[in-house]
Amino acid sequence: MRYFFLAYALVALLVVGIFGIRGQKFSKPPIRIFPDMDTQDKVKAQKPDEFFANDQGARLPVAQTQPRGLNPEGLKSLGGIPEYEFSGQTGYYYTGHIGDYFGSGMPEELKLTEESAQALIERGEERYGIYCAVCHGKSGNGQGITNSYGVPGIANFHLDTFNSESYPDGRMFETITLGKGMMGAYGYNISVGDRWAIIAYVRTLQAAKLAQPKAQ
Repeated sequence: MRYFFLAYALVALLVVGIFGIRGQKFSKPPIRIFPDMDTQDKVKAQKPDEFFANDQGARLPVAQTQPRGLNPEGLKSLGGIPEYEFSGQTGYYYTGHIGDYFGSGMPEELKLTEESAQALIERGEERYGIYCAVCHGKSGNGQGITNSYGVPGIANFHLDTFNSESYPDGRMFETITLGKGMMGAYGYNISVGDRWAIIAYVRTLQAAKLAQPKAQ
């Protein structure tokens, strides 16, 4: 029992030494066992910042950049892409839905011809390389660089579950837009037209895989 009281007294002294007595004032910052992100490398709105020569924390946008929602008066495009191409519209082209069902095939709004279809696929290849290949792999087999770090649930587009019959184009469009599982939403990053371009390219990858001769 004597050792219990001795240990209790030592713990009490330790706690008081670390946290201080209630109401006690310190000239130095307190010791925080759990900082809970109280101190962050950020500048709050309207606060000064000595890092900059004019001591102003609020900065103007970087030259030749265009923050979304801060368009000049009358301008309705983001990097040359109409703003409505990102959200807020209805119909198959903008949602991937036809009524209560997912649609399939490229929307009429794309007005595809033999020449423009080729351009759409090439655009899709470029956008796919930027946004998708890191996870889904260059060939769409789900073996992108993130797979090496153990990221689970990456879709392999060459499985039957992702062909156009099992996984309609409209469903793939919605997945790109809203995300699914571990995949985040890209509706605010990829325009509607580019989403369809990516889908067209994915279908091209699938068709190319099916056309390959099977090993004997």
